Amino acid sequence: MTATVILALVPIALLIGLGMLLRRHGFLAESFWGQAERLGYYVLLPALFIHGLATARLDGVPVLTLAGVLVASTLAVALVLLAIRPRLGLDGAAFTSVFQGGVRFNNYVGVSAAAGLFGLQGIALAAVANAAIVPTVNILCVLVFARFGSGGRRAPRAIVRQLLLNPLVVACGLGIALQATGLRLPPGLEPTLKALGQASLPLGLLCVGAALDPRMIRTWLRPVVIASVAKFVLMPAVTILACRAAGLHGPAAATALLFQALPTASSSYIMARQLGGDAPLMAGILALQTLLAGLAIPLVMHLLEGFTA
Repeated sequence: MTATVILALVPIALLIGLGMLLRRHGFLAESFWGQAERLGYYVLLPALFIHGLATARLDGVPVLTLAGVLVASTLAVALVLLAIRPRLGLDGAAFTSVFQGGVRFNNYVGVSAAAGLFGLQGIALAAVANAAIVPTVNILCVLVFARFGSGGRRAPRAIVRQLLLNPLVVACGLGIALQATGLRLPPGLEPTLKALGQASLPLGLLCVGAALDPRMIRTWLRPVVIASVAKFVLMPAVTILACRAAGLHGPAAATALLFQALPTASSSYIMARQLGGDAPLMAGILALQTLLAGLAIPLVMHLLEGFTA
């Protein structure tokens, strides 16, 4: 089980490293990176979310219980981070990066690990996890950016408008609507969205690597630790309590715990760049969480054994 997760993390680390090398050696024009981030945010990531949510197979899965556990644990950790924010000593933009590092997850690793653990059942469980957490974290993060991002506090009407127009939130809504109504993506559109969505991961991770500045590691240390404790300690602990309270067990509980112990996703960097967060810090959190996950997830895997019985 541990090997499955580690193998899923390796290409992420390699793509981040490649992005760092490409920018450091000037292989691509400096203007490329900003345009790549824009492409990812407005086109590739929305395609990924629409396709993934619309085509998920949910047969035989405890959808409501699993989704409830995931949403409840995500909201609980989000509330904890908001409650302790005044004591963290971080400016608003830096807090948005810590917040994303604490609640976002890398669905690429999650789907790969769930499929490796539970086969076709794991894919169905991963689909429910994505359907529950993706819209939840995107709405939460947009709200946090609207309140603490570098653009300053926005009026309630502006926040609602930002939510309604956010491409990731809109994509989640479309994907869930297609899933709920049973409508299928048109034959030509389905593979197009799939291809665009698959391109979001490598491009996003290259942009993350390009934004990394090793000289800032000492400055990043404290917020990286805070985000990683929230992600690898607090989130799994809250998820275990939620599973117990809801009576969720077996592969469904294991999948919930697995997804809530994943490192943050490349979309967190894209959002930080587009919505006024601390993008360099976000890149640092993402890169270091990916490395820490190689140690943290095997520990969580040990806990999974109690849920799979």
